[in-house]
Amino acid sequence: MRRLSRKKALSLVKELDAFPKVSESYMETTASGGTVSLFAFTAMALLAILEFFVYRETWMKYEYEVDKDYSSKLRINIDITVAMRCQQVGADILDLAETMITSTELQYEPVIFDLSPQQRLWQRALLHVQSQLKEEHALQEVLYKTLMKEASTALPPRENAATDPPNACRIHGHIYVNKVAGNFHITVGKPIHHPQGHAHIAAFVSHEMYNFSHRIDHLSFGEMVPGIINPLDGTEKITFSNSQMFQYFITVVPTKLHTYEISADTHQFSVTERERVINHAAGSHGVSGIFVKYDTSSLMVTVREQHMPLWQFLVRLCGIIGGIFSTTGMLHGLVGFCFDILCCRFRLGIYRAGENTQLQNDVSNHKTPLMANQDLEEQPS
Repeated sequence: MRRLSRKKALSLVKELDAFPKVSESYMETTASGGTVSLFAFTAMALLAILEFFVYRETWMKYEYEVDKDYSSKLRINIDITVAMRCQQVGADILDLAETMITSTELQYEPVIFDLSPQQRLWQRALLHVQSQLKEEHALQEVLYKTLMKEASTALPPRENAATDPPNACRIHGHIYVNKVAGNFHITVGKPIHHPQGHAHIAAFVSHEMYNFSHRIDHLSFGEMVPGIINPLDGTEKITFSNSQMFQYFITVVPTKLHTYEISADTHQFSVTERERVINHAAGSHGVSGIFVKYDTSSLMVTVREQHMPLWQFLVRLCGIIGGIFSTTGMLHGLVGFCFDILCCRFRLGIYRAGENTQLQNDVSNHKTPLMANQDLEEQPS
């Protein structure tokens, strides 16, 4: 009984076979079919390799939502060099709520303002990347995907020890501020705490020593992520006026970055620059210095690196192989059909021409004896 049931099951499976085999004695191979098969296999291999490279590529997906986190602090990363001595300048932050945040966490380091040849080459390369990012925004995705693979974007140290005395001040470090609009500024004199306002001690610095030529080696918001180039990195401003004001208006967008290399809570920002000379007699009022006015956006961007699923790659691969196989088979059959029709027409034309010639010969042969018989009948007996 078991053998009978197995035979029935096996016969049922055979009846459901959608790929019946044809005996080799009924199959015919041709040179044209082999040539088409060779081209088809080559196209399959090339497209399969290209599809594999597409499968390995990733892309960035952007999602937007309302930022509901107002209680956390915003981190500001600063690395700015000013062409004045450290005793003559001071940096602090005043936010929208009139809360003064002192720069006790920032470090003041005496340096030389002019860059060494190696540092100058680094700055030119960074500015070139900045110009490319402004033209091709898709390059930012490349930076996102190669974060940990790239070298640090910080200014490299001098290759040789400086012999000249320091003539500038490097202000670097990070500050935690409230997530409200604020004003980070560097101006003459050290900031002091005052319950009724905001003041800098600038009485001991002469106006002729004012020089707010500066270089922004790094300015970012949120967690520092290596490999990301921010809009103001590498910016250098040179002035020959003692009463110059530089203003940067920044809009900060909270950004959550999730890639296969790193996950971080950082911030993107856009910036608008403005600079002018302070001249009270001409109606241009203000204070000489560097002012970075920032404001946070109410939207939050989530950037995720995505990859093609394996099942989608297999479906596309099967579509490539099956499509090329079916298409080449139909084209080969169509070309063969057309070729057979043309050959048959030529053969029929030759056959008809030969048949007409033979009929003409037969007719001429029949007419000759008839004419002879008519002559014989006309002769008198």
